[in-house]
Amino acid sequence: MGEIFSRIEHSRTADEVVQQIESLILEGVLRVGDRLPGERELAPQFEVSRPILRDALKALEARGLLVSRHGGGTFVADVIGQVFSKPVMDLVATHPKAAADYMEYRREIEAIAAEYAARRATADDRAMLGQIVRRMQAAHQGGDFEEEAAIDVEFHSAIGECAHNIILLHTLRSCYRLLSDGVFHNRLLVYNLPGARDRLLEQHLAIHKAVTEGDPQGARSAAMAHIDFVTQAMTEAERTGDWQRVSRLRLRQRTAPSRLEPDN
Repeated sequence: MGEIFSRIEHSRTADEVVQQIESLILEGVLRVGDRLPGERELAPQFEVSRPILRDALKALEARGLLVSRHGGGTFVADVIGQVFSKPVMDLVATHPKAAADYMEYRREIEAIAAEYAARRATADDRAMLGQIVRRMQAAHQGGDFEEEAAIDVEFHSAIGECAHNIILLHTLRSCYRLLSDGVFHNRLLVYNLPGARDRLLEQHLAIHKAVTEGDPQGARSAAMAHIDFVTQAMTEAERTGDWQRVSRLRLRQRTAPSRLEPDN
């Protein structure tokens, strides 16, 4: 982790340290699972004493924003996972309407995120997106669709970061948690559809191009077209999967040795 912490300018108190770390979590700079530097390294960055830093970290732990692991350091807590409870996630996973509503929601919210990102992305944001896209292209060329699917989520999350809206950022992160936690089991099936991987890469590149070129309407349109395709592809993947299941059962039944021949 680079030096993202800055010296406390005025009263060097635990409250000042707490506020800075809170802001970094809220702005999405510090993410779930990120490890903070050790006290010896971190105290000089803030230019506070180690007892003051220790008090700040304890206060953040008490608020549920940080967790300490004995002998393992201090980490950003899972502040996103609480948005969707386990019972709600189970319902979403098993009810088709919930999955459809999820895609409908994503279509609108990602359109807004892409539009804002095109308006607000900084040079550093564009550099970050460029790195993600290059990794996505490498995974695509290597035929690693699981890695490609993981970078897919990372790309959309990064677009949300580039929108520079705190509420939008955390709403999207909680939304994408459903994907990374495997709630939608048919998501990876989309990558098996003929031509789907190429189409998805093209669409991600179109979103990236519009954002980096500062084209808000182009970014919005590209994001919506992408979700329209994913929605259609997921439906087709489900149908194809069901057809394959039925065909396999038919074949198994008709080639079974114990199958009785019809009477003449």
